[in-house]
Amino acid sequence: MRNSFIFRYPKSLVIPGLIILFFSFGRSLSGQTTNASDEYSTFESYYKMKWGYAKEFIDLWKANHYPLLKKAKEHGDIISIVAEKPKMHSGEDTRWDFRVIIVYKNVGLALDHALTDPYKKELYTDLDKLAKDEQYRFTLVLAHWDFLTEKVELK
Repeated sequence: MRNSFIFRYPKSLVIPGLIILFFSFGRSLSGQTTNASDEYSTFESYYKMKWGYAKEFIDLWKANHYPLLKKAKEHGDIISIVAEKPKMHSGEDTRWDFRVIIVYKNVGLALDHALTDPYKKELYTDLDKLAKDEQYRFTLVLAHWDFLTEKVELK
C-alpha cells in the first residue's frame, strides 16, 4: 500500500483543500483490506515564513497548537511529536523555517482533522482569541507542505 503524498497549496485553499484531502484519502483507505489502521503513521509538516517571522510563528505554534497535540499524545492517539528548525540556511527555493514530525497511532488519526477539537475547550478559555491567534499565525506563512510517510523495509 502506498500512502505517501506531498501537498502544497495557496493560503486561500487551506480549508477546502484539507477537507477534500481528508475525506477522499480516508475513503480510499477504508476500502482496502490491509491492516494499515494498526500501523503507526508519520506526518511531516514544513513551514516557510516571511523573513524575520519564524520565531514569532514558532512561539505562536508552541502556545496554541502544541498543547492540543500534547493532549492527543496523553490520550494515546499520538506516539511522538518532534519540532525542528534548521541551524543553517539554504537557498530560497529549498528554504523551510520550521518542521514538525508527528507519529500517530494509525493513519486514520493522522488524517482526522478534528482530532484535537475536544481539547480546545479544556485548554483555552477564550476560543475566539485562539481562532484569531491561529489565523494570524498562518498570515506569517509563505508556504506550507505536508508529507504522510511510510517506512521502507531494509533487509
